[in-house]
Amino acid sequence: MSFSMYAASAEVYVRMLRNLLAWLDKAEVHAKARGFDSGVFLGTKLSPDMLSFGKQVAIASEVARLAVARLGGLDLPAAQGSDESFDGLRVRVRDAIAFVEGVSPEQLAGIAERAVVLPQRQGNPLHFTGQTFLQQWSLPNFFFHVTTAYALLRQAGVELGKADYLGPMT
Repeated sequence: MSFSMYAASAEVYVRMLRNLLAWLDKAEVHAKARGFDSGVFLGTKLSPDMLSFGKQVAIASEVARLAVARLGGLDLPAAQGSDESFDGLRVRVRDAIAFVEGVSPEQLAGIAERAVVLPQRQGNPLHFTGQTFLQQWSLPNFFFHVTTAYALLRQAGVELGKADYLGPMT
């Protein structure tokens, strides 16, 4: 089978979101072993002007859902879960995984040249092809938020390494 936009998008999102779920588990184990509430991680930031750990996880989940919806021309249902607790984050990430996995490779076939318009809160919408949307907006945004969440846990002392970031090799 040849490489596809589905493989470059949905499969990448699901893999990293599953890794993110494992990091949440490790963070809770870390907090419990040291006798504090894992909820303190939720507000952790790298810098005062950056979003918190909880927001990073929520946005990574939303970027994956949004990308697959835009690429597939699908309606995006409201996200489940929240960024206010580890359980809420797990629901949020699992919801994103379920949505992305619910899209078939056929629904994303032939999207590389399809027009994708991304509305902006302020200003003109961004116009892409499916391929440029994935390469220049969606994947970079997704990995920014996933990597920031990983870095926040590392900074807080959670024992994560490169193997945790990459996840199991298939």
